[in-house]
Amino acid sequence: METNVYISSEFITLGQMLKETGIIDTGGMAKWFLSEHEVFLNNELENRRGKKLYNDDIITIPTHGTFRIVSS
Repeated sequence: METNVYISSEFITLGQMLKETGIIDTGGMAKWFLSEHEVFLNNELENRRGKKLYNDDIITIPTHGTFRIVSS
């Protein structure tokens, strides 16, 4: 099951998405989280916290679920 992440701008960074969804508590934890967990963006491994996520991007984190970026 996917969880929608709604954004009001053109994009959100991966680090911001992790914080917005409550996976991490602070933006500073993003680098650590990405070094310790596999994160897939549209089925490709991604580890850059500044990676821009756009409408309809799918982020899969095996330990936390699947998320879809949705522009509002």
